[in-house]
Amino acid sequence: MTYSSFSLWFAFAFVLIALLLSVWQKLGLEKEIAIGTIRSTVQLLLIGYVLQFVFHSNSIWFIVILIAMMVTVAAKNAASRGAQLPGIFWRIAFSLLITEVITMGLLVAFKLVTPTPQYLIPMSGMIIGSSMVVCGLYLNHMNRETESARGEIEALLSLGATPRQAIQGVLKRAVKSSMIPTFDTMKTIGLVQLPGMMTGMIVAGASPIEAVRYQILIMLTFSSSAAISAVLISLVSYRLWFTREALLRS
Repeated sequence: MTYSSFSLWFAFAFVLIALLLSVWQKLGLEKEIAIGTIRSTVQLLLIGYVLQFVFHSNSIWFIVILIAMMVTVAAKNAASRGAQLPGIFWRIAFSLLITEVITMGLLVAFKLVTPTPQYLIPMSGMIIGSSMVVCGLYLNHMNRETESARGEIEALLSLGATPRQAIQGVLKRAVKSSMIPTFDTMKTIGLVQLPGMMTGMIVAGASPIEAVRYQILIMLTFSSSAAISAVLISLVSYRLWFTREALLRS
């Protein structure tokens, strides 16, 4: 299956359908749809040229710069869900970076991935993107759980509990909830959906068996990265829900 630059423009007909439905149902999403379409198109085109340059240069420094950019953008996006927490951006960035180093380091050490830009950059993007979702979900659940359990937490603090002891139950629930989507996806993969990487390889002409092997590797990697990032962000961020005087923030 091949696409010319001209025929690719016809794909924007799908966006037109979304716009028309939004107008018909008066959803007010026309601006968001238009901005999302333009941004995704421009960003993908730009990263395509950047990756082509990096792949040909085969320089470790370009790989490091790209991964650092991915971590920064992902941390900024996830941190927007906890904007009221001072320093949350750096804690998320730290968690994403450590998750990337551990996960990719094991993949390279076990020779499951060839240490070349063609493998390191796409897989790093998937690992960081998956961990970003986990961190965002963690912040959402922590904010909601902390507010609903405010009375319980403040009662424990008044009885002499440390912030960690007072928020431990909330912390566990938030970590668990942030990881559930990843493992739910693993339960239904291949039955409900065919993942993007596997589908892309098959469309590109690779053997379905070979594509499945790579997808299994990716999903198992996601399970590890989800656990690492969820536990890390909980360990380094829970104190942000308290003031310096160990009082629960309003």
